[in-house]
Amino acid sequence: MSDRKYRQHGYQDSSENKSKGTSQRPKPKSQDMTYGPRPLNMPGARTVSRCAQCGALLSGLMENDANCSKCGLALHSCKMCVHFDPSSRFECRQPIPARVFPKDGPNHCSFYEIRQAVERETTSGGVRATDARQAFENLFKK
Repeated sequence: MSDRKYRQHGYQDSSENKSKGTSQRPKPKSQDMTYGPRPLNMPGARTVSRCAQCGALLSGLMENDANCSKCGLALHSCKMCVHFDPSSRFECRQPIPARVFPKDGPNHCSFYEIRQAVERETTSGGVRATDARQAFENLFKK
């Protein structure tokens, strides 16, 4: 029945084709890694502290009277603390007796812990925009 457009098995097949035995089907490809979780290819992570006002990266351990090198925000202030929460009572998650004001000014709170965040390392070391541009131009040179 080669006159049909699609050579698929169906109700129009004659009994002769079925009696021939096995049809030639391609064997499925081997799937070795079909079980278990896939391996992750995640970029590296690092723990950093950033200024709450300007976002500058803060380096090393801070003294109690230190300020941000870029904008001058006091680093021992409520805005830089882990427990700072504008929606909480007195804008702090800890049970403090009175509101501390101003939130960006230096204070001597006993609950203070500097805020740290885990960031992904998305930059490749030493690659600059000019290197990428040069590689692109080299690709299309004659």
